[in-house]
Amino acid sequence: MNLMFNPEGNDDVSARTIIKGQTTGLFNLNVVKYSWAKSLYQVMIGNFWVPEKVSGLKDDARMFHSELSPEEQRAYKGILSFLIFLDSIQTVNLPHLSDYITSPEVNLILAIQAYQEAIHSQSYATILETVVDSKERDEIYYFWRSDATLLERNKYIGQIYEKFLQTPSDENFFRAVVANFLLESIYFYNGFAFFDTLVDKMKMLATGRVIAYIRRDELTHITIFANMIREIRSEFPEIYSEEIIKEMMEVAVTQEIQWSNHILGNKIIGMNGQTTQEYTKWLANNRLAMLGIGPLFPEVVTNPYKHLDRLQDANGDKSNFLEGTVVNYTQSSSMNGSWDF
Repeated sequence: MNLMFNPEGNDDVSARTIIKGQTTGLFNLNVVKYSWAKSLYQVMIGNFWVPEKVSGLKDDARMFHSELSPEEQRAYKGILSFLIFLDSIQTVNLPHLSDYITSPEVNLILAIQAYQEAIHSQSYATILETVVDSKERDEIYYFWRSDATLLERNKYIGQIYEKFLQTPSDENFFRAVVANFLLESIYFYNGFAFFDTLVDKMKMLATGRVIAYIRRDELTHITIFANMIREIRSEFPEIYSEEIIKEMMEVAVTQEIQWSNHILGNKIIGMNGQTTQEYTKWLANNRLAMLGIGPLFPEVVTNPYKHLDRLQDANGDKSNFLEGTVVNYTQSSSMNGSWDF
């Protein structure tokens, strides 16, 4: 557990470790060990945004009722329900993980991440308030009460976090870190793919812009936890476990495919059971590669959703209303601060 203030601590970089360190608790951000944290700080501060700045949600409200099929409406609401849960639990859990981290620069970016997760929760609320009928909002927030598949998804990740909170052992901490990596890098992405698929058909463009902002943040969150796992492997090999990562990844992929097939079905144009399975496994291989781990699914080598590459390419034709605006949007002047490269 990281002490809030440790007068006997040592802030020297040579003595610093990602966990189990003995720093004073002082944020001396001109002396850092983990340069990746310093780099991510710059990116995350520059990513500042708020949902009120995204225009067009009233157009989405009209389109939701007039142009989305019943299957698309169901998927839209169900996926929002799952995303709301994920960002809610992240906002609450990240401070508990920070209590274990003994690197000031890493604690700083985890604090920024918690703020961003709160912004994401606000964004989903803004979407619901604007797009969906008021009588349906509670149904969406609490969809897991009536949907057994979603409840199992929520329980899996929630129980890992709760076990770490109640019994903060090294193994439970490591599982919680891996769970964060899986949440950020796997659980969000079939949901994002659904919204991007709607955008590819020129539907729900404002929702797509919000999702693009959120996805941009999530990419930094994935990088945070990938780096944390690599540092644990380097500094505490007795805590690191490739077997745990693979085991949890397999569960995540199985549950993600089951949930996506359940909420998307085979009636969403451009998405079906086969593409869901291929995309999730391709994504898992990609995420494991970030950790220096070989593919769990070597038979899957390409992303079946070619339109995602097009939409997420800032130079693509359709990026004007999606990633192009997102990449260029910033309201922060802190990029010129003293903690620059």
